[in-house]
Amino acid sequence: MATYTKIQDWVEYLVEGANLGSDTFAVALSNTAPASETSNPTVSGNGVIANVTQISYANYTDDLTSDRVLESVTSTETSGTLTFDAGDFSITASGGAIADFRYIYIYDDTLAGDPLVAVWDNGSAISLADGDSATISFNASGIFTLA
Repeated sequence: MATYTKIQDWVEYLVEGANLGSDTFAVALSNTAPASETSNPTVSGNGVIANVTQISYANYTDDLTSDRVLESVTSTETSGTLTFDAGDFSITASGGAIADFRYIYIYDDTLAGDPLVAVWDNGSAISLADGDSATISFNASGIFTLA
């Protein structure tokens, strides 16, 4: 089971400018641990996509709209608790293997700097040879809740 980590800076971006209902959210894949990055993206002041070493996106297809943009993004409020979620998706190696990845980031592709929302550590690298697929599923209770 993948381990979820909230990006510290996301709280500020969420309060000061993000719009969960209209912003575009995308996925970035990495095989570099956040703490091993030059600037750890989970630490306050570093929570932007530029601080993530992304894999090469050659040889893949996905069931996202384009450029790894999440589909079926929702933000719903019930009894004072907001739940942010998106549809699960699959990645398929096509035309060759996909670079190994272990970390799955979500970022806000609308705001300047592309701030990170969260990262999931799969626990081990995901390897996809030509024709192999992996399904990325978010928590059944949403990507995050805010109460």
